[in-house]
Amino acid sequence: MRVTLAITGASGAQYGLRLLEVLLSNGHQVYLMVSKAAHVVIATETTWQLPARPAELEAELVKRFAIDPSLLHVFGREQWMAPVASGSGAPSAMVICPCSTGTLSAIATGACNNLIERAADVALKERRKLIVVPRESPYSAIHLENMLKITNMGGVILPASPGFYHQPEHVSDLVDFIVARILNQLGIEQQLLPRWGEQFS
Repeated sequence: MRVTLAITGASGAQYGLRLLEVLLSNGHQVYLMVSKAAHVVIATETTWQLPARPAELEAELVKRFAIDPSLLHVFGREQWMAPVASGSGAPSAMVICPCSTGTLSAIATGACNNLIERAADVALKERRKLIVVPRESPYSAIHLENMLKITNMGGVILPASPGFYHQPEHVSDLVDFIVARILNQLGIEQQLLPRWGEQFS
């Protein structure tokens, strides 16, 4: 499966990075975009020091995850000829994880000021799967209205709100909870979290 993944400048970079790792390790092709603000958040919340230039970032991630280079393609914010900028080239699914409230607003209003926003606009207009993972608290009326707009346009709002019924022991278990929910939405088999009822059977 090909998936477009955008990591933006909300807190919760671990969710996006873990999702990237799981997708690549299972042989799925990923078209990746990382916003400028996301680089700042990643450096703040993790020990990762990722290069800003797309080609260098791609090489670093291929090395870090020890994957076939053909599985990962990293695009810059104004790389308008990237496949994700057109309905004829974009994958059938896009995930924005985490999604900043600024990106949320841009998607809801149809702004296409960068490639992430354009890719989301393409997903909506082509009636393809768009999964938006906001990580904000509390939500303002503006945030909620923007989420409702995206939902009404066919997008899926999947807040980064992990559950605890699987009795997590580590922070990584909470991260995997959200990643598993995203994979379920994508229709991708996952072993990170049992589906409801399986842990009791």
